[in-house]
Amino acid sequence: MRLAPVIAVVGPSGVGKDSVMEALVAASLGTLRVRRVITRPEGEEGEEFDRVSVEIFEQMALDGAFALHWSAHGLHYGIPIEIEDQRQTANALLVNLSRSVLLNAQAVFGDLIVISLTADPEVLAQRLSVRGRESASDQARRLGRASMPLPDGLNRVIEVDNSGPLEVTINKILTGLQPERA
Repeated sequence: MRLAPVIAVVGPSGVGKDSVMEALVAASLGTLRVRRVITRPEGEEGEEFDRVSVEIFEQMALDGAFALHWSAHGLHYGIPIEIEDQRQTANALLVNLSRSVLLNAQAVFGDLIVISLTADPEVLAQRLSVRGRESASDQARRLGRASMPLPDGLNRVIEVDNSGPLEVTINKILTGLQPERA
């Protein structure tokens, strides 16, 4: 039985990962979005996720509850082990990952496709400001990391600029995901 590929959606804060993932699920029958476990404090929202304390997260990691977990921006993130069951029934699974864990994700999942989203710096700054989750200094720090390159050694990367209309981005991604024809 062939397992569904895991599609990692990565990019700087404010690039529109959540919007792109929602649109891909809507456009692709059988594509599911994996719900992350995050130690994000109460009052800080974002994508739909399971909020846990640092202590609970650390215990979950020790108990083997995650297929993959990492820390970024002072938070802990985990991809639940249930992703392996989901890979048996879905056509594809979308996960929001940090660029720093992509090689680990490729080692864990094998069939990993990376969608690397970019956007113009002005667009990123505006989106972060509107989002209002971070202080001005945190926004500046995130913008400074926006051009961080992907690690070498990834098998399949689809790079897409998400500065314009969402429909254009989705069409480029869907075209990139089409199997190559002989």
